Amino acid sequence: MNIIAMPAFKNRDKNPYNWLLYASMKDLGVKVDEFSSISLLRNRYAIWHLHWPDVPLNHRNPVKAFLKIQALLLQMDWARSQGAKIVWTVHNLANHEKRYPELEAWFWKAFTHRLDGYISLSHAGIKAAQERFPKLSHLPGFVIPHSHYRGEYPDYVSHQEARTSLGIPPEAKMLLFFGRIRPYKNVPALIQAFRKFPQQEVILYIAGRPEPATLIQELEREAASDSRIRMHLEFIPDDKAQLYFRAADLVILPYREILNSGSALLALSFDCPVLVPLRGALSELQNQVGDQWVSTYEGEITPTQIEEALKWTLNTPRPKQPSLETLDWKELARQTIDAYKAIAVNR
Repeated sequence: MNIIAMPAFKNRDKNPYNWLLYASMKDLGVKVDEFSSISLLRNRYAIWHLHWPDVPLNHRNPVKAFLKIQALLLQMDWARSQGAKIVWTVHNLANHEKRYPELEAWFWKAFTHRLDGYISLSHAGIKAAQERFPKLSHLPGFVIPHSHYRGEYPDYVSHQEARTSLGIPPEAKMLLFFGRIRPYKNVPALIQAFRKFPQQEVILYIAGRPEPATLIQELEREAASDSRIRMHLEFIPDDKAQLYFRAADLVILPYREILNSGSALLALSFDCPVLVPLRGALSELQNQVGDQWVSTYEGEITPTQIEEALKWTLNTPRPKQPSLETLDWKELARQTIDAYKAIAVNR
């Protein structure tokens, strides 16, 4: 089976999800090509697998955004005319930037009408996707969860070594937000809630690059009056991620909008408990790995929720590592190949 994926391998530095998925597929004997217009024109593929097709809508020039999505739709028409089936993994239900609401609405309708099947990372996600895009109810859909990142990132420092490197006192408890900081991730609200949290020997560490960069000033302003808040507002290289996760007692992801979260899986891959909103796939993640590793909250993040989550972190017995065997990449690659085969024979 020949597959072309957009993207397949080229985004490994930003998000290793695709690379891990398709590398596992190649190990299972599937031919996977990185998407390019030339490859699509020159070769015949059984499946074209798309991820994040709305990326062109992030362009600041509306004309260029329109031309890019129009080109994508025409390429989809060409691929289908050559016998390819179009598959979409539903990572998000809407573009996070929301720059062009009318253009986006038109795009999603045109895009979903060109699909032959889709993959959701959770049962909640498949229901939400069908509600958001009714066309999907008439297509083959499959639930294949997000896998873990254990072993993908360097991981050799101890808890104490990580804390020494970051300057975290041994007696302090460390709460962590890690990853790209975007408006929907609600980091300013986390800072505001933490400022009202009374315990003094607790540190909140914000680590990641804000996008857009204008968020930097807002975050610095929110954190300026509280010496317990530390920030490293830059891209974190893969070999440095271990410092933050191994130093932390708890990872907090205060997302305002979320369907899926690779950041939660990344934290768990470093054996760090997480506090997440009861939204999207995150409630199912709790069932998959256990409520001793995943704590949830409803509504906005508050000082009380932070306090309760910290008590839960410190007082809940848990093994040294969460059990992530059911989220093995090779197994999920097999499930994805089975989904391809089912979509390929569907009329």
